[in-house]
Amino acid sequence: MKFRGRVFKFGDNIDTDVIIPARYLVHTDPKILASHCMEPIDAEFPKKVREGDIIVAGSNFGCGSSREHAPLAILGLGIPLVIAKSFARIFYRNAFNKGLILIESDLCNYVEEGEEIEVDVAEGIIRRRGETFNTKPIPPFMIELVKSGGLLNYLKMRIDRGGSK
Repeated sequence: MKFRGRVFKFGDNIDTDVIIPARYLVHTDPKILASHCMEPIDAEFPKKVREGDIIVAGSNFGCGSSREHAPLAILGLGIPLVIAKSFARIFYRNAFNKGLILIESDLCNYVEEGEEIEVDVAEGIIRRRGETFNTKPIPPFMIELVKSGGLLNYLKMRIDRGGSK
């Protein structure tokens, strides 16, 4: 899986209340959630994002409460992946279970807001302006999980195939 998109840069400790404020948790539609994504930091963020753009952040992205709405809000914007120095563990699992790719890298120290990057998830390679950054590749099972659209779709697919790969 390869991606190319503009960088939207955020700092450390971006919690789930920032990703999607609690007052919107009554919704489950990713498009509605997306319209409020990052609202406490930048209410115009959803209007700036284009399909395929990429969030790059510092440490502890997705900290706070466990809410599946947070990765849904990001996906609803058409953002396929988030690159951060580190992620809260529960957010990490929720993200992949919903089909959002997370990559751990300190790329935030090297990129600027708005610049374009390329990411090869399977190879663990990020490219920007002629530079290459190596990251830990996403395991094939996790790639299949994302390609399926998340854990529930992956399980349905497996059941439809009689439990075989």
